[in-house]
Amino acid sequence: MKKFIMSMIGSALLFTAIPANTYASEISLENEVNGVLGTPYVWGGTTSAGFDCSGFILYIMEKFNAGDLPRTTGSQAKAGTEVSKDDLRLGDLVFFNTFGTGVSHAGIYIGDGQFAHSSSSKGVRISKLSDSYYRDRYVTARRVVSDTSYRQMAGE
Repeated sequence: MKKFIMSMIGSALLFTAIPANTYASEISLENEVNGVLGTPYVWGGTTSAGFDCSGFILYIMEKFNAGDLPRTTGSQAKAGTEVSKDDLRLGDLVFFNTFGTGVSHAGIYIGDGQFAHSSSSKGVRISKLSDSYYRDRYVTARRVVSDTSYRQMAGE
């Protein structure tokens, strides 16, 4: 009985010595995006009740203290530093010309050639940069997160 009690005390001490967030859902870009997948598109929307594309970016980036991003897609396309398509990393913003009049749509690169965005027809979703629609309309990418925010996005 004494061994059993000592074992139980040892287990209790082990669990109290481990930080609480070890067992909590880790904050990562993947988790944050998955949490709002399917959220409807709402023009001017910036909350989980509905997003437009730049509002979706603001909502997600706020989770990682990514600084003060402008509200509109056109302004976001000028924030941070330009990144070539070949050098994209998790959390980079990708921009598209969907109306034929300059940058008009944006998303967040999530790796493996994919980006998350709020589509006006399908709400928050994940698409491939290689899809002909986006491939043909790609304009630029911008890096707006610090290395610390990047590591958090990656769940490191």
